[in-house]
Amino acid sequence: MAQKAVKILVIDDEEDFSFFLKKNLERHSYQVLEASDGHKGLELAKHKKPDLIFLDVMMPGINGFEVLKNLKADKDTLSIPVVMLTGRDDQEARAMAARLYNEDYLVKPVELPELHSRIEAILARRAKK
Repeated sequence: MAQKAVKILVIDDEEDFSFFLKKNLERHSYQVLEASDGHKGLELAKHKKPDLIFLDVMMPGINGFEVLKNLKADKDTLSIPVVMLTGRDDQEARAMAARLYNEDYLVKPVELPELHSRIEAILARRAKK
């Protein structure tokens, strides 16, 4: 029986980065969903139920922190691990993300081996639950 592909949602308004990330993840056999803003990301998360979400902090309209709050307040998306993947590398942003129960926090540009080891660790923890 074939194993179900892991579904990853990327919520990021930077087209070039999203394209780069999508292509890299697909090369590792992940199914990738994309959203270019927070509203679309929330909708996709609720209806497609990804296994993992990569979420940018700085986006127009609803920012990543607001998206994370909404994800954690909804029973349908509460258990989806969220990794903040952003260019914002300051203590205030990290503290805010931690208070909102994100799974991990990575700063762009991220090294691909680190990204993949984090994905594997998160998925392994989730599989044990």
